[in-house]
Amino acid sequence: MMDYGRIAVELVIGFFALFSITQLLGKTQITQITPFDFISALVLGELVGNALYDNDIGVVKILFTLGLWGILIFLLETITQKVRKTRGLLEGRPSIVIHKGIINKKELKKSKLDIDQLRHLLRSKGAFSIQEVEYAILETDGTVSVLKKHPYAQPLNEDLNIPFKAVTLPIPVISDGEILKDNLDEFNLSEQWLLNEIKKIGYHNPKDIVFAEWEEGKPIYVMPYSEEDATTN
Repeated sequence: MMDYGRIAVELVIGFFALFSITQLLGKTQITQITPFDFISALVLGELVGNALYDNDIGVVKILFTLGLWGILIFLLETITQKVRKTRGLLEGRPSIVIHKGIINKKELKKSKLDIDQLRHLLRSKGAFSIQEVEYAILETDGTVSVLKKHPYAQPLNEDLNIPFKAVTLPIPVISDGEILKDNLDEFNLSEQWLLNEIKKIGYHNPKDIVFAEWEEGKPIYVMPYSEEDATTN
């Protein structure tokens, strides 16, 4: 029982320590992950996982190890933000793998990328033929950005002479039967206003709605629970 108690304590502490470190490091750990970020995330998880089953490693050592590793990663992130010249060395540089429609074999070889892998990345961006691509840039996170040749590029509203229309952002206001108060407050909307709006279209209780979305200048969009869902709720 003592071992189970020790594991439980170390697991809970390790969980919150990892959560704190990921909050400190910011969203780039996920949204703009580089190979080093991926490895550092694995190491953080391994540090906690290995410590749980090692009786000689206590809570203090776990916190010290996680703290030191987190500080090193944080310092690295800070350096790359403050000193621009270090970004190429520490984060890598984007590579132009297709230049004016011609594949740059030197950059492909340098990036350890073959033609089949490049074609796979291009297809993920909607370019199913290399001849459609004018420029392709391999980003530091392994994705590719594509600029198509003129005949294959999508027309813009400006090209089609479509009249100007203001762009608005759809905002979720109800999710799983719960009113999203933070979203309402952000756009100076009240709960009473929302209740009045859903009443206009026949709903008297937010709990009857699985999802509702508001967009400026448009009627509120409501998706109710299905009859089957309503009976289970």
